[in-house]
Amino acid sequence: MAGLCDGRVCVVTGAGRGIGRAHAEALVAEGAKVVVNDVDGTLLTWLDHLGEAAVGHVGDVSTAAGAGGLLQTALDRWGRLDVVVNNAGIARDRMLVNLSESDWDDVIRVHLKSTFLVTQEAARHWRERSKAGEAVDARVVNTVSSVGLYGNVGQTNYGAAKGAVASFTIIAAMELERYGVTVNALCPTALTVMTEAVGLGDTDEARAGALDPTWVSPALVWLASPLSSDVTGRVVVASGKRLAVAEGWRRGPTGPPVADAREVDTAIRALLAAADPNADGQGDLPGVR
Repeated sequence: MAGLCDGRVCVVTGAGRGIGRAHAEALVAEGAKVVVNDVDGTLLTWLDHLGEAAVGHVGDVSTAAGAGGLLQTALDRWGRLDVVVNNAGIARDRMLVNLSESDWDDVIRVHLKSTFLVTQEAARHWRERSKAGEAVDARVVNTVSSVGLYGNVGQTNYGAAKGAVASFTIIAAMELERYGVTVNALCPTALTVMTEAVGLGDTDEARAGALDPTWVSPALVWLASPLSSDVTGRVVVASGKRLAVAEGWRRGPTGPPVADAREVDTAIRALLAAADPNADGQGDLPGVR
């Protein structure tokens, strides 16, 4: 049986372990060739069992040199690039009043800046291929989080980065569609070294295996495959608990404009009463499942 990603060349950032490793292994199982990125290379010893279908890349993709080197590795090894999976991430969780400048900068750099740099480098490559008359069928899959979509106490930096990646995904999808590139995001819930540190391992779902990273990767493989060519600018939610599509911000209850600030209170309270509340941390409306 042919693999869903036969012949497709993919790069996966932050893939030394956890969700990134599960993605790389799932892509190879479906016929892809994969460049597996890790910032220092210490986690890439497992690559041997993937054989010639995978190659490691050691580098910091939140730098232009690292991002460029990652994509060049794919081009040097297999002569093409079809899929970018932006998965690199770290956590520096603190309450807002205790958050240091470096806590903020590091999280924004690793999550958001790396997504920008790797995507930009790939987009320039695909634009040139498209302008040369080639039929491009390429993918960018970014990693977001329920924290960025719905919020969570103690993670203003992480949530800001992931929320920005979701917005980046929507706009990049608009810009790159003309070149034959789709841009989507994957919102996983999985037990990893990073999420275990915030207590995700101490849950019934984790103990039942529903938060194994391998539950996330089938959706990733589909997004990377030719089957998803008509889908762009969306956020797919995936775990061992559910598969869903996140719905973005939209205008809710609306009234006429108000010219006098003293009249805003009465007008806006009627709109607030008619509006849905913000979703909870799992993306559900309070009291609705």
